[in-house]
Amino acid sequence: MKKLFTLIISAITLSLSPGCQSATSDEPLSAHADYSAYFNGINGCAVFYDYDKNTYTFYNEEQCNTRYSPYSTFKIVAALEGLKEGVITSENSTMEYSGDTYPFESWNKNLDLREAFKESCVWYFRQVIDGVGQETMAADLEKLNYGNCDVSQWEGEPINAQADLNGFWLDSSLEISPIEMVNVISDIFEGNTDYKKEHIAILKDIMKSDKEGIYGKTGTGKDGSAWYAGFYEEEGRNIYFAVHLYDSAKKNIAGANAREIAENIIDSLY
Repeated sequence: MKKLFTLIISAITLSLSPGCQSATSDEPLSAHADYSAYFNGINGCAVFYDYDKNTYTFYNEEQCNTRYSPYSTFKIVAALEGLKEGVITSENSTMEYSGDTYPFESWNKNLDLREAFKESCVWYFRQVIDGVGQETMAADLEKLNYGNCDVSQWEGEPINAQADLNGFWLDSSLEISPIEMVNVISDIFEGNTDYKKEHIAILKDIMKSDKEGIYGKTGTGKDGSAWYAGFYEEEGRNIYFAVHLYDSAKKNIAGANAREIAENIIDSLY
């Protein structure tokens, strides 16, 4: 399709926010694109990473290097951690519903992994994460270089009345930048982590979206913050992406907005 953007590409070392441990890499290419038409006045940023070409494309690069709460995008790692530790074993692994009334009707029943990921059910993943444990989670986030790797506020801030709807990944101690998010997801799906192939295959399956070739997870905060992160699979190669919105002046900003922006950019470029 006709490309709508002029990309200025230079072979430079990216000025990335330092992760929780130092990492070395080959010098990537950096490109910049004007995606403002897709954001339609919403403040935010986007980073796309072509792994094969080792090229990052940025919209609002400064924000791409700023850390934010991951919100429900953390379920990508939580699912893998649960599988690795045997807390869950397949897409059909079920967690027991407590009987409480939750804000979404789809959460008010027993759920399996596939359903919980699709419905972004916090209480399900609270059980998974507690099953993994704080010490293991902290150590594995260090290995992934997942943002600031800070799980110190394990129970999270009381942003929701029900305790099992809070956690360190929800407007609390854990933060990650969009470029760090892209690097974590690319490491997972390019086989650069210790996770088993069969577990990554399960994750890929539950991340599959309604759009052909796109795999991702949304995240939504109460502060005008929203995410969509994942990858686009095209002819055997992956384009990794993270779109982050941070606009408290706009009402009802949600992960669905970030997903729509990401999908529209992908449609225009590939």
